[in-house]
Amino acid sequence: MIRRLAFLLAALALHAAHAQDVVPASRVSVASPDGRLVLDFYQARLAGDKRELHYSVRYKDRTVIRDSRLDLELDNHLSESAMALPVDRHAHWFENLAITGVTKAAHDSTWHPVTGERSTIRDRYNTATVAMVKDDNPIYKMALEIRAYDEGVALRYVFPENEKGTYYRITQENTEFALPPGTRAWYHGWAQAPYTLLPLADWPDESERPLTLQLPGGLHVALLEAGMVDYARSKFRLSATRPDTLVTSMHGGADLISPFATPWRGIMVAETPGALIEHDDFILNLNDASHIADTGWIRPGKIMRVMTQTTKDAKANVDFAARHGLQYILFDWKWYGNAFSFDADATKVAIPDFDLPEIIRYARNKGIGVWLYVNQQALLAQSDTLFQTYRDWGVKGVKFGFVQVGSHRWTTWIEKAIRQAADAHIMVNIHDDWRPTGEQRTWPNLLTAEGIRGNEEMPDATHNTVLPFTRFLAGAADYTFCYYSPRIRTTHAHQLALATIYYSPLQTLYWYDRPADSHDEPELEFWDRLPTTWDETRVLQGSPGQFITTARRHGDQWFVGTITNTDRRTLKVALDFLAPGKQYLATIYADDPAAPTSTKVGLRTVRVDAKTVIEAPLAASGGQAIWLRPAQ
Repeated sequence: MIRRLAFLLAALALHAAHAQDVVPASRVSVASPDGRLVLDFYQARLAGDKRELHYSVRYKDRTVIRDSRLDLELDNHLSESAMALPVDRHAHWFENLAITGVTKAAHDSTWHPVTGERSTIRDRYNTATVAMVKDDNPIYKMALEIRAYDEGVALRYVFPENEKGTYYRITQENTEFALPPGTRAWYHGWAQAPYTLLPLADWPDESERPLTLQLPGGLHVALLEAGMVDYARSKFRLSATRPDTLVTSMHGGADLISPFATPWRGIMVAETPGALIEHDDFILNLNDASHIADTGWIRPGKIMRVMTQTTKDAKANVDFAARHGLQYILFDWKWYGNAFSFDADATKVAIPDFDLPEIIRYARNKGIGVWLYVNQQALLAQSDTLFQTYRDWGVKGVKFGFVQVGSHRWTTWIEKAIRQAADAHIMVNIHDDWRPTGEQRTWPNLLTAEGIRGNEEMPDATHNTVLPFTRFLAGAADYTFCYYSPRIRTTHAHQLALATIYYSPLQTLYWYDRPADSHDEPELEFWDRLPTTWDETRVLQGSPGQFITTARRHGDQWFVGTITNTDRRTLKVALDFLAPGKQYLATIYADDPAAPTSTKVGLRTVRVDAKTVIEAPLAASGGQAIWLRPAQ
């Protein structure tokens, strides 16, 4: 009790220090275009006339982020030409910065992603750039760049080119996010971890990003990292001194040469959790436009893994893929030998009875493309020529496996490998613990990535209802759906629906399944017809950990998926997103114990319009899928 009281007193004292004596001339406010979201930046004068950078965020005059500190720790070194000047090695480099100017602007444009959850994305924000200089060493300059969108706010630190040749070593970033008391977070300690809804106290470790928060009073917030392409990955840790406060925690240092900018710290704000999903292009807008001029070779689609890697089985998979509307097959793990060895050559087949040129020829004649798995060892050793070799073979994409993540070194390595693949017209899927931060806008050949607890680990239905509101805010994810595997912990209709709810322009289906497992069950037509990119996406209802209904449109057809957690429930799916006055045919795929197949999924087709409400009686861990097309 005494220790707890001491902690509270210390926290209150520190909070008072944070809030005291704002330097009036330093205040800069940036509001979203609709005026509802406001980020306030200011300097706070502390004891000894020190000044710190602070900010806060409010939405409709409700507190989202309380007074919070902005801080980087740097260990700077000068080139020989500047050694006559004192070397600055301030641990808290942002102390005593003098503001030299503020530039404000507005931006409003639209762009069209190569693949995406919507065909047109609006990039609209108000911005301010606060230029600063260290008052005790004027060769050091820094600017804080702020953007305010209707969907969220973001900030980053920008270091202009230093005429004295300085390079910068950022040792830690201490950007704070002080949340309202009572906030809870969907904590997960690593990219493929399970989720737990926790208060902002007593975490077992740092939490991965994006981090979705539930604020008291009903607001929903997502903290994310965008444009993390030349830096060390960050997670979120609890402040040791301030209650209900998160701090950015870098995975080691970053060695940078000016000019450079740190990744964006994004704060999405929504009144419903589904609105976070509908606005998840926020992270894309914080990245550079596409660096690929000709994108005609980037083709999304559905893919299945060849479980037994022989020529005969590969052709059977090709035939199955062609029959069921898939576009690709994948040769996974060990096709070129011991993938963990630098001695393995990823240009040579190392297993018997596997005629890769013949398989690629056979697949091409059936309209099916081939993807190859390559582990990081071979990518490190061979990437300068490997992708061009694969292009010459007719390979369409490469799945990166067991990549190292987190450090500045591995971040820049992955970005280079994506770029090298793009140069050779090779599409990419990155597996294991890596997560995107919006770079798929810049390099649209990056179709998807894992960084998700998917069907390799067979999570339960409750976990599946959390993912759309958390991991998928970072972008496409490769969940690796299964259908026939006895290990799945949901109903089959749940798995069908997930392929609509979970976005990935490269959608892996039948992960643990073989063509022989299938009896061409009638409900497979839902996956057969399912696109993987969309013109429009709407979240009709949902709550993380409970249930979700997502509707996506491709052309004049809609696909709708609904799932529940491990509880049985009945939901109503309103079709008011349909064009008014038009008739549609809706085929409904739902769990049905009386269905004549072992998968127990029943089908029925009904005529509907925008006024129709379809009832979805969901079994525990169940789901429902709907395919809608205009009635003739």
